Amino acid sequence: MIGIIGAMRIEVEALKEAMKNVTVETVSGVEFIRGTLCGKEVVVAQCGIGKVFAAICAQTMILKYKPTCVINTGVAGTLTSELGILNLAISTAVVQHDMDTSAIGDPVGLISGINKVELPASKPLCDRLAEAADRMGLKHREGVIASGDLFVNDPTKKAWITETFGAIACEMEGAAVGHVCYVNGVDFAILRAISDNASGEADMEYPEMAAKAAKLSQALLCDVIEHL
Repeated sequence: MIGIIGAMRIEVEALKEAMKNVTVETVSGVEFIRGTLCGKEVVVAQCGIGKVFAAICAQTMILKYKPTCVINTGVAGTLTSELGILNLAISTAVVQHDMDTSAIGDPVGLISGINKVELPASKPLCDRLAEAADRMGLKHREGVIASGDLFVNDPTKKAWITETFGAIACEMEGAAVGHVCYVNGVDFAILRAISDNASGEADMEYPEMAAKAAKLSQALLCDVIEHL
């Protein structure tokens, strides 16, 4: 079974509509839709915005439905000139840019207990996402995706995240999903379509582009699932 998590309705609604043999169950306040998509068994959930909601959803999904892999899909702000709006960011690893115990000598972003800053995504799964993007003729880049409980629309913050972590995109859930998958030994990948440039103009760009970017991610996911 493949697990798919999106934070917002627009990030998962097309997938839900395409599913067959659907059953719906609410656990820990999260609605899980189980069924088939492109002939494969999947479970899809809208987790809500932010790392805590994402972690609740991912842990519940893993314990209850036991997916072989989890893909977190949605939108993000770009941190590189190589990714423009409606291009795709695919994870090589995830980091939590707002995790900071540097006051006691740790590197910024270090996750206490597992002592890692970067959590590696599944290379085979991310390669499948990249192959699907190539089949669809979509521009994409693989790299570190940074998450934090902050909608980044400050150029100074954008520059700091880029310089500190070498990240290519920033959002609010992927690293939490990755963290949960990592400690549970479940393969994961983060797929993000760029909806804004994480600049001071994000408030102007985001409402217009988020829906288009989300649909792009969902279309690519359907292609990936078909070929898994």
